[in-house]
Amino acid sequence: MGLVDDLGHEVVLSRTPTRVVSLVPSLTEAIAVSAPGVLVAATEWCVYPPDLDVTRIRGTKNPDCKAIVALAPDLVVANMEENREIDVRRLRDAGVPVWVTRIETVAEAFTSMSRLFVEALRVGEPTWLTEARAEWDEPAVPLGIRVAVPVWRDPWFVVGSSTFAGDVLHRLGLVNVFADAAERYPKVDVSALTSSDVDLVLLPDEPYVFSASDGPEAVPVRTALINGRMLTWYGPSLHDARNELLAAVLSALKLPD
Repeated sequence: MGLVDDLGHEVVLSRTPTRVVSLVPSLTEAIAVSAPGVLVAATEWCVYPPDLDVTRIRGTKNPDCKAIVALAPDLVVANMEENREIDVRRLRDAGVPVWVTRIETVAEAFTSMSRLFVEALRVGEPTWLTEARAEWDEPAVPLGIRVAVPVWRDPWFVVGSSTFAGDVLHRLGLVNVFADAAERYPKVDVSALTSSDVDLVLLPDEPYVFSASDGPEAVPVRTALINGRMLTWYGPSLHDARNELLAAVLSALKLPD
């Protein structure tokens, strides 16, 4: 059966996939929860579900392509942003079907994930995905709270334009002060995080692991430590992300729910 992934590349599957390799933590969790037993390998960064017992094939940026080919997967799932085109090409040249997702907004997440499960994996749309879509379809209440979200420090990089995390912020009713930046993750001076334009700095625990002792001391304005998985992952965490992130913001600013 001939299918087309999010980038328009034809993916030819000889059968319903029963041996799947995931190169993306979000997709790994989603597949493990929604299609138990089909995953045979994932990256070292794929830490959800915590009890996932599959072969590890290095990282998202340096997957062991030879090991993946040796596993004879029916399908490899990847992402345009998280994985390198050269690795996708190497796998395809070796005859391995690769399904690449493209997700930069919450709406794209729902469309992409539904297509992956319905068209590629042929297991139907998971309940968590249907319920999460309904939750995020509720219109956001503009809060007028201006936030900045670092994703790295020394040097400091922040969530900028055209990112999934940025769209999550928008859908929460928050204003990302770097939303109009030319780059998706612009490099900024730490002083930009302490300007009068910023009401709150959100410090996620990934990709940089901000913590109570690493981050707040460098940003002398109000901060909130948040679960990075809720902000940047587009798997089952979408079901809880809206309420959890809003609660963290309102608590940090001592505002009522």
